[in-house]
Amino acid sequence: MPDSVTVPSVRARKRSRGDAPIVVLTAYDAPGARIADAAGVDVILVGDSLANVVLGHPDTLQVDVAAMAHHVGAVARARPRPLVVGDLPWMSYHVSVEDTVRNAAVLVRAGAQAVKLEGGRPRVPMVEAVVAAEIPVMGHLGLTPQSVHAMGGYKVQAKEAPAAEALLLDAKALEAAGCFALVLEGVPDVVAARVTDALGIPTIGIGAGAGCDGQVLVFHDVLGLSEGRAPKFVRRYAELASAATEAVSRWAADVRSGAFPAEDETYHLPG
Repeated sequence: MPDSVTVPSVRARKRSRGDAPIVVLTAYDAPGARIADAAGVDVILVGDSLANVVLGHPDTLQVDVAAMAHHVGAVARARPRPLVVGDLPWMSYHVSVEDTVRNAAVLVRAGAQAVKLEGGRPRVPMVEAVVAAEIPVMGHLGLTPQSVHAMGGYKVQAKEAPAAEALLLDAKALEAAGCFALVLEGVPDVVAARVTDALGIPTIGIGAGAGCDGQVLVFHDVLGLSEGRAPKFVRRYAELASAATEAVSRWAADVRSGAFPAEDETYHLPG
């Protein structure tokens, strides 16, 4: 069996050095983790996107640390080979350094091997404190969904030169603070490529072009389980929602017609 993916092995991977791109997929439960593991992904992100795709909320702001720990635990109990990264949810790392470390520890105790948080230079003290507590941190810049209200919606970021320069400075600050990898979401490809080239740690793109060191997508988007119009950067590889609906409809029809359960699906008394 291949060795488990570790933080040092992810940190060391850069496409500029000839390494293969890093494959990251979200998962929120044991079945999802087993699928991601069997498919050979490198990193499982237990994302706060569970608020949208699992719990039915309109944004990611509705989950707390307890909810994230619950789903991290479900993923970790599958004992997947990929590295398990848990998202720190909104307001779990915004109040104080002490709160941030405690909340990161909750996710680690639940089974995460690293945590992810959003934001740039204002988050440096939090990143440094969590790293000092021996908890690896993945950063997240660009379109940061927890900042949806401040950004005025889910909009591409760093389109103008000053914003692109600020993004680069944020990325360098997060690397210096100890982040082992960095998600770049919703930024122009040339900006993401420039940031990737400037860093010694890998970048994981989502809507950031092909120049990043890896790519991440949401489990439900890849498998066609999400509702509504998919973002531009999503490529669906299956349409499982329609397949599942068809399967359940056939079962329901069999129940109503009396075709289910059949004799070989029924227990009988001996004799």
